[in-house]
Amino acid sequence: MVSTSPQRHAVVVEDDEDIRGLLVVVLEQLDFIVTEAPDGLTGVEAVKNTNAELITLDINLPDIDGMEVCRRVREFSDAYVLMLTARADELDRLTGLDTGADDYLTKPFSPKELQARIRALFRRARTPAQPTEDPRQSDELARAAVVQKSLLPQEKVRLDDYDVAGSFRPSRSVGGDFYDWYQTADGMHLTFADAMGKGMGAALIAATVRAVMRSVADNPAIDAAFASAGATIASDLDQSGSFVTMFHARLDSASGRLSYIDAGHGLGLHIPAEGAARRLVSAGPPVGILEDEVWPAAQLTLEPGDSLVIVSDGILDAHASLEDFIRNVEKSARNAGSSEEICATLLELAPAATAEDDVTAVVVRRKPTGQ
Repeated sequence: MVSTSPQRHAVVVEDDEDIRGLLVVVLEQLDFIVTEAPDGLTGVEAVKNTNAELITLDINLPDIDGMEVCRRVREFSDAYVLMLTARADELDRLTGLDTGADDYLTKPFSPKELQARIRALFRRARTPAQPTEDPRQSDELARAAVVQKSLLPQEKVRLDDYDVAGSFRPSRSVGGDFYDWYQTADGMHLTFADAMGKGMGAALIAATVRAVMRSVADNPAIDAAFASAGATIASDLDQSGSFVTMFHARLDSASGRLSYIDAGHGLGLHIPAEGAARRLVSAGPPVGILEDEVWPAAQLTLEPGDSLVIVSDGILDAHASLEDFIRNVEKSARNAGSSEEICATLLELAPAATAEDDVTAVVVRRKPTGQ
């Protein structure tokens, strides 16, 4: 149960009366005292007046939108924010999390899933950040940087007809970005992940993820392997109050067939030699958000001249829109030569002087016929 205490407060910010009523019923079943708000400004005041511990927040509101409500609330409250949206655009979800939301749910939603999401949120205790001037923090960041660097693959992938490269630039605060690859008898395995948080905690989570993903390499079915790894990782994430976005792929080099699973990452692109780039959308939420989650696998074929590009949200954050992001990543991939050069160009999309997060890129390019 989330709590049996009658003093736990929630605020429902929703302009649709029917949906608002449903949310109130669901939250009262979890023993919350619920305050209703039909618009954004009323919602902000309700959070202030009740010292709410949970906010359900619609994005489309009649005055200010849910993103602005979330920004204002984050100025004074560390309440868990669960965003509800009817928008299908993945950018809304990514932006919602970036503005301070803890999770999102797309309408129409199942009341049982909503309750499960809330229980998952309250299993993650808030951990106040240490003051930036604390010298212990500087030492932690230095150690985290060493851990983070050690996670990157030490060996280059040497596959006939393929050019593989990765590049990583840490931020000043050090996060949980990492990528890993290794060759197999028929091609290669690739993992790209971002653990929520900063410092040593995020770096250690990333190290755990890397080790677990390597431990399931012998499982021939990618979906079964990922499900097994996800269950193992989730127990550690539950204790640390974190989650991980992941992109995991297996390449059969002879055929170019790439099987992949995207768990909440959503920043992989298939860039064909001819035709427009295609973003590889998520198959489910990040690992650690929901219990017993299953992520379906998808497939694509890398034809000669095609590229697979995966980047971190540090590059997305440098763009005003998802469309600009896709356009610039595709342009970088087509204008540069080798995969290493493409990675360098991609990192330039998020200049170090302004980037506030790690910036990471991996490129798997199948060489054109004759190269």
